[in-house]
Amino acid sequence: MLHKRLKWTSAAVPLTLSAALLAACGGNSNNGGASASASASASTPAAGSPAASGASAGASAADTAAKPDTSKKVQLNWYVLGDAHADTPKVMDEWNKMLEKDLNATVKLNFTSWNDWQSKYNLLLASGEKIDMVFASSWANYYKYAKQGAFMDLTGLLPTYAPQTWKEVPQEDWDTATVGGKIYAVPNTNPEYTPNGLVYREDWREELNLPEIKDLDSLEAYMDGVKKNKKGVTPIGGKAWNEVYTLFTDYYDFKVYGGEGSVIASSSYDNPRDIVEYPFTPQFEEFVKRMKTWADKGFWASNTLSQQTEAGDLIKAGTGAIYWRNAPGAGGFITDVSKTNPDYKLAYFPFTRFHNYAIPTLPMANAMAIPKSSQNPERSLMVLDKLRNDPTYFRLMTYGIEGTHYSLEADGKTMDTPPAGMTVSKDWKPYDITSWGWRYQPNMLQTKGGWDGMDALNKEFAAESKPNIFDPITMDYEPVKSQVAAVNQVFKQYGQPLMMGLVPDPEKALETYRSKLKAAGVDKILDYVKEQANAYFDEKGIK
Repeated sequence: MLHKRLKWTSAAVPLTLSAALLAACGGNSNNGGASASASASASTPAAGSPAASGASAGASAADTAAKPDTSKKVQLNWYVLGDAHADTPKVMDEWNKMLEKDLNATVKLNFTSWNDWQSKYNLLLASGEKIDMVFASSWANYYKYAKQGAFMDLTGLLPTYAPQTWKEVPQEDWDTATVGGKIYAVPNTNPEYTPNGLVYREDWREELNLPEIKDLDSLEAYMDGVKKNKKGVTPIGGKAWNEVYTLFTDYYDFKVYGGEGSVIASSSYDNPRDIVEYPFTPQFEEFVKRMKTWADKGFWASNTLSQQTEAGDLIKAGTGAIYWRNAPGAGGFITDVSKTNPDYKLAYFPFTRFHNYAIPTLPMANAMAIPKSSQNPERSLMVLDKLRNDPTYFRLMTYGIEGTHYSLEADGKTMDTPPAGMTVSKDWKPYDITSWGWRYQPNMLQTKGGWDGMDALNKEFAAESKPNIFDPITMDYEPVKSQVAAVNQVFKQYGQPLMMGLVPDPEKALETYRSKLKAAGVDKILDYVKEQANAYFDEKGIK
């Protein structure tokens, strides 16, 4: 997954599409024939493919005879989540030269900022803007948007316009992209585990003889020791919300439905049908009282909820000690810091160790979809097919320009970042745009000098792996959309300050929070989630 997003597996997205989306999606008449043919098979699929197993409608003669036509030059409009790199314009110039030569197309690549992507993503799909490709994910409500008609049915287009991808993606991965018998996205092909966890200054822990991090008590002792003994250091500098929120949900094993703005959760992995409003649990009361003591000790700034600075940037600056990352993101961050701050020793504590199990990421955690508003879906699929499967295209868009952002070892499979012979400053960053949607493992490069703890972590996760039974659950919150909006507002206004310990009296603040949630209609949301989740559990035979 994603290294920046790498954590936001529970990121919140507005929970309904407006009527404008449905109107924009319903009457597109300028898709070059794609809309009419998308639900029909464009060619005879291989045995075992989604189309052969009934995912596609019957093929028409016109579709069967369809051949890629690149006679007309087109500019494609793509969106990915996250932030651009300073050198993205240079990379795009090179990529577009290749695309123009090979496919008579260019791509305008747009980025959403991490500060506003939740609302912007919804608006992009609802606005009717002509978008030819967009990042899609189970954690960005892919299944809900697919059901609501936001994305184009690709089932009949894939065999003709992305033939190599059609053959290479495993059947089970196509299954996770299938909604109502139709494929609405191309999942990446990069199996991985991405649990939450904390990167921390291990050298400081050793220097100060602090306990090894394994639970809340040892984590508190670590931050307390750093705060008292390292002048000018705030243990979690900048915005500390990710660190605290994921610590809460993972420590108590809550499985939240609907994103971080939601307060509805299964009480644990082992009790999926025990669905609760977690602010009303004893665990939540215990946690917010503890966070009050942490805030009072100065483990984060009093204005942390308005901060935009990443905690990791302050680790690099020597004024921070802890940073939330998922496991792959931690590996990348530790590797980068080893180049910019070679005197640091960092370590990682995955939250899986609280309960000794790990859940693999769904293939649909990172994918690319074509919105219904696209005017050039066929060409867009051709570009994606080239991007995923051609090593030259893949490396350029994933790792940047060879010689500028990386260099290759003699084996052709290992890269040096920064390039061999280059000296970097502390603000140097690798070319790491949000490329998770097109990741294809056979084309991925290994990193020379990468964090040596990653292999051990992956073995640990694989040994304790449990099936991902929650991410495939899809819900349309339309019946409770007004309650969802109200609860989200209460969560932001009252819940976040309470969870960060930024209230004078946590007991009174908790009482107020709970009463506001009740007034906002949280009970109706709970009833709805129970109904939808239990229907899924019934279907899958999950007790």
